[in-house]
Amino acid sequence: MYNILIVEDHELIRFGLKTAFESKNFIDKIYETSYGEEAVNIVKENHIDAVIMDLGLPSMNGIEAAKAIKAINKDIKIIVLTSHNSQDEVIASIHAGARAYCSKDVNPEMFAEIVLSVIQGALWFDPKIADIVFAQLNNMSRILNDNLVEEFNLTYREKEVLEYMCDGLTNGEISKILDVSVNTVKVHVSSIIQKMGVEDRTQVVVRAFKNYLN
Repeated sequence: MYNILIVEDHELIRFGLKTAFESKNFIDKIYETSYGEEAVNIVKENHIDAVIMDLGLPSMNGIEAAKAIKAINKDIKIIVLTSHNSQDEVIASIHAGARAYCSKDVNPEMFAEIVLSVIQGALWFDPKIADIVFAQLNNMSRILNDNLVEEFNLTYREKEVLEYMCDGLTNGEISKILDVSVNTVKVHVSSIIQKMGVEDRTQVVVRAFKNYLN
């Protein structure tokens, strides 16, 4: 059972989220607030597993609040739920510690599954902003470092494949560059996904990006 905090200044949206999560068997307590400052205080005084964070908050915005919350407890999972999807806000959210970035038009049942998966360690980013993430990671080979390779025990060839993945190349394109079969590339990609503890290649790139930012 997990405790969540909903930080949303629109009362109707906040009510809808609270109502949706009250029926979930993985939820223990639900806290709510309209303000980033109050969210920080709630985290100080209570055990919170995940924060559902709007970005467009009055006074302290969602990104500032996320940074303050992560400074208090780095293990709290930040899930951004917003109508904002500018490149600057996406990247700032990741830098602030967000492990999920969801549009407010996300299906409620799917969103509940996303929240649970993130609490349990997954990363999730709305497909609508995937291009933004990939664009920021273009030419990732210049920023991938030995710490990333050592942390996930990647081989030299897996690091090469990861660099090309971060450049947005498909398996077929990678196979041509490395002069190996597509199946060989698929094996390397599967190994990278397994070693990095994620579910798909998009999350591999996001994890690499978070390693770079942190």
